[in-house]
Amino acid sequence: MIDKASAVEAVLERLAKLPVGDALDMRTYKRNRSVLLHKTGADTYTVTQDGFDHAVYSDVTAKKLKKLLKTLLKKEFPRSTKIRLYTLDAFDPTADRPRMKEL
Repeated sequence: MIDKASAVEAVLERLAKLPVGDALDMRTYKRNRSVLLHKTGADTYTVTQDGFDHAVYSDVTAKKLKKLLKTLLKKEFPRSTKIRLYTLDAFDPTADRPRMKEL
């Protein structure tokens, strides 16, 4: 779990180290809302918003990702102070329901 105040920097740092094809799953403490960041290329990402709103942002560059993350954090995690962050290896975006972190 990471602080919401430092979440954007922590997520961008982890995404830079993440291999292509893997994903990061950001969830609220209660795990009822999420933002999924799938690394599709060296500098491109697909962002899936699943919470208050449902949206998919394709081919987001690293420059645009920082602003998008700030917007999504305000929208999806308005009252959260801590955010759960999971790494999903060998992520398959074509599956009906993406494989989530097993507890």
